[in-house]
Amino acid sequence: MKRSLISEKEAVELATRRLFLRQSLFGIGAMALGNLFGSCQNSQRQPFDLANPMGLKSPHFLPKAKSVIYLHMAGAPSQLELFDYKPDLAKLDGQDCPPSLLEGKKFAFIRGVPKMLGPQATFGQYGQSGQWVSNYLPNFHKVVDEVAIVKSLTTDQFNHAPAQLFMHTGSPRLGRPSIGSWVTYGLGSANENLPGFVVLTSGGNNPDAGKSVWGSGFLPSVYQGVQCRSEGDPVLFIKNPEGMDTELRRASIDAINEINQLNHAETGDPETLSRISQYEMAYRMQISAPEVMNINDEPAYIHEMYGTEPGKTSFANNVLLARRLVEKGVRFVQLFDWGWDAHGTDEALAIDIGMRRKCESVDKPMTALLLDLKQRGLLEETLVVWGGEFGRTPMQENRNGAKMPFKGRDHHTECFSIWMAGGGIKGGVTHGETDEIGYSTVSGKVTPHDVHATILHLLGFDHEQMTYQFQGRPFRLTDVSGEVISSIVG
Repeated sequence: MKRSLISEKEAVELATRRLFLRQSLFGIGAMALGNLFGSCQNSQRQPFDLANPMGLKSPHFLPKAKSVIYLHMAGAPSQLELFDYKPDLAKLDGQDCPPSLLEGKKFAFIRGVPKMLGPQATFGQYGQSGQWVSNYLPNFHKVVDEVAIVKSLTTDQFNHAPAQLFMHTGSPRLGRPSIGSWVTYGLGSANENLPGFVVLTSGGNNPDAGKSVWGSGFLPSVYQGVQCRSEGDPVLFIKNPEGMDTELRRASIDAINEINQLNHAETGDPETLSRISQYEMAYRMQISAPEVMNINDEPAYIHEMYGTEPGKTSFANNVLLARRLVEKGVRFVQLFDWGWDAHGTDEALAIDIGMRRKCESVDKPMTALLLDLKQRGLLEETLVVWGGEFGRTPMQENRNGAKMPFKGRDHHTECFSIWMAGGGIKGGVTHGETDEIGYSTVSGKVTPHDVHATILHLLGFDHEQMTYQFQGRPFRLTDVSGEVISSIVG
């Protein structure tokens, strides 16, 4: 008879250890998750409420703004044809680019020696503030005294996807929460029947970075942006399928959430509570969303003011929807308009043709938004932000050394312009300055971190204290930098 490799006593002890580990596996995992998520709170305010993640929360100090409408022009509009007037650049039009502008520099497409390209727009000073704005935005001339133009924004990303991520999440890499997610995490929602963070797109495509620019990253998924539509159903599958009425839908959600509650009691996973919250929100949205997303009941003068066409997908329709959403208490509305990448590769992407058409499509509605918010008494509590992900070069693009068939500009990181209005912003001011040809920032340099710090400040948050514990350390939207742009804050 072969001798047993282990004694009977050892076998019992081994079985007992295996049994213990097997039975306590979920308990140990839950302890780890509890430790991870239990500490996921802002160190300066109340803990993250797993039971009511979208409940109203208090900021660090009295806010100037209650909500944000962020208008992002995906592809990066040229500041040299909009806000950064450079008459000296016109004198260099058609000349070879000086070597000093090329040596040691990286561009997305420019190779060899390109030609300088003068401004394709004409400029004038408007409003009591005398802000310089081009003829590409004739309607916007009316509201320049409401806006602060930042001309000295810089970035270290010259490709669209990472630059868009940097502009909206504070990092060029995937996995960080978007600014809209941070805002709803910090403040909650003022309307329990609508999402706190809504996304609307136009131009025929999503931004290059995809849906990550409105994702929740490592924050609970309840804070990610909810993409809605201005054509057809506001949210896909919001209607009950054939054969299911409201009572049956309510009963099915109750049954699903009962299972989710049991699952949460066993595992402690906060994402289970996020699912419960999202099921409940989806049910409430079936009634609320179609009403608020229906712009047909707006008076004729509003449609004329915005240039809207009900039933179509357009930037104008989305801007009007944004106003309706903030009226109903939505905290953060993000609009992405695709098609601003003016390389000059074809007519649609030409600085003097395609970009001008894009300006025509946004000029009237974005002007109407500021006027409409103001007449309703909402501008002082609604922060409006407009801009792209980087700037454009003062020289003409010569992709792979060959001249483009149309006039275009390459991606540029050293300066670009955005504007902000309402919600505590000083109107009629300009921050920062670029050199005589619009190549480099010479004063007031800011980064996306500074823009984020300013937005959070206007919403009542100290950006350095707005943190979330993840992977063993506190993370924040502004990473380890960022300062409020105090010159534009009222």
